[in-house]
This record gives sequence, structure tokens and C-alpha cells, in this order.
Amino acid sequence: MATICVRSPNRSLLRAFSVIHPPQANISSFKNFSKGKKAVACAVAAGGVGVAVALTTAVGAAELLLHPPKYPWSHRGVFSSLDHASIRRGYQVYKQVCSACHSMEYLCYRNLIGVSHTEEEAKAEAAEVMVTDGPDEEGKMFQRPGKLSDRFPDPYPNPEAARAANEGALPPDLSYITLARHGGEDYVFSLLTGYTDAPAGTNLREGLYYNPYFPGGAIAMAQALYNEIIEYEDGTPATQSQLSKDVCTFLRWAGEPEHDTRKRLGLKALFLFTLLLGTAYYFKRHKWTVIKSRQLAYRKR
Repeated sequence: MATICVRSPNRSLLRAFSVIHPPQANISSFKNFSKGKKAVACAVAAGGVGVAVALTTAVGAAELLLHPPKYPWSHRGVFSSLDHASIRRGYQVYKQVCSACHSMEYLCYRNLIGVSHTEEEAKAEAAEVMVTDGPDEEGKMFQRPGKLSDRFPDPYPNPEAARAANEGALPPDLSYITLARHGGEDYVFSLLTGYTDAPAGTNLREGLYYNPYFPGGAIAMAQALYNEIIEYEDGTPATQSQLSKDVCTFLRWAGEPEHDTRKRLGLKALFLFTLLLGTAYYFKRHKWTVIKSRQLAYRKR
């Protein structure tokens, strides 16, 4: 281009300008489209962007898992409460199965009162656990039966001991597990019932199990719930799905103990605001009816 500019400055400059900056007619050609052509062009562009995003998402490493389906939980409704009988059974599942590896350090025995147990039953549950307390008058630690103010016991003295007992994997605390995982109780239920054989071509190292709902598919926790692994106090058939459903309901309550209270307050607030809306409408009419119905008369001088 430099050589052309030296030989014929005017034409070369115009030619260079036309290459770098296309004619204005080409830039504004989209503006000359009809509304139908513009709509088609926008739809094609949006479809291309959607396809690009879908392809990018499909090959992401974070998406190499099976998303849990939406289950019809009884507490999913706007004004639906938790199933407290299921909470009681779920506590039994946690106590007899899950507590061997998982802790619930943010839950105390007194939290069970009025939810799944009476005060006497909660005291009896706490008394079954021996708690380290002290020091006493001699400066020594001692063991005592648990009280309502005590938290659920931790199965391991420290995280290092938990890792050593589970081949390097640290069992998570279950206090807020349904709030900490994407999908909530749907994810936990699918995980508990989703163990299956690894597909062909998948190599799992020793000590891992295949679960398509777990990120990566390889999970260190073995399948914990089977049919009739425990016997419910109320005689409910202890199938695997029933055990999973009950423990998920218990974990949902543990993560949000104010669930039922929040919905009751929401119902009361909705009723109160409905009354206030009618009162506000009445006062609005009372205030503005005179102003809106007046007539203005102009006199000519």
C-alpha cells in the first residue's frame, strides 16, 4: 500500500480508506431491512448464541454428572409443612446408620422437642450418649450422660481421625447438607438411591464406588441404605426409598428448623396485608374522590 500511495496519492488513499472503512451503505444495510427480515436475523443470531452456550456447557467438566429429578415432597407447597412423622423416622435412620460416619454439630437434643419427640423422649435420647465434661474439683475430665443442651456427638475426635478411618475422605457434616448442595433434598435422595455398577470403560480405583449423581461419578461413601436395614418404631415398611425419603426430610428440617414457622408467619402476613390493602383503597377513594370529581370553570374577561 505504501508503494501505491507514493505513485498516486489521491487514488491510493481513497482505495485504502475503502478497505479499512467499508462504505456507509454496507454498514447501515441492516437498518434498511424490513421488520420481518430483522426478526429473522435476530432469531438466527439468538439461536447461534444459544447453540454456542449449550455446546460450551455440555463439554464443561463441572457438568459431567446426572442432575437429580424434582421429587414431589410434601413440604414443597407454599403453605405446606414438613412431615413430622417422617422427621422422627429420619432421625432414627440418622441415629442408627448415618451417625457412624457423619456428624451434626449444629444440632442439639433440645431441638427435637415439639418437632419429633416429647421432652421426656428427648432427655432419654440424650442420656444414651456419654459426654466428656469437666474439669472436676480435682482438675480431671469425666464422662457423664448427655443432657438436652448437648449437641449430637461427633463420631470422630478430630478431622484427621475421620480421614484415617475413611481412606482419606472426610465425611461432611450433615447439619446443613440440604442447603449446601445444589438440588437440596432431591440431590441427597438421588445420591442415596443412585448407586449402580460403573459403565463400561470406567475405571474406579480401590475404595471408590460409582454414583452418577456425584460429581465425577466416583464417591468414597459406600451404599448405606438397603431394604429392611433397620426396623421403624411405628411399623412403617423400611424400604430403601422410604429410608432415604425420611432421612432427607429430617436433614431438610435440620438445615431449616424455622421452615414451618416461616410459612405460618407468611400466611398471617398475607392475610394482614390483604386487610390493609382494602383499608388503603378506601382511604384513597376518600381522599381523591373530591379532587378527581371537581370541575374547573374559566371566566372570560
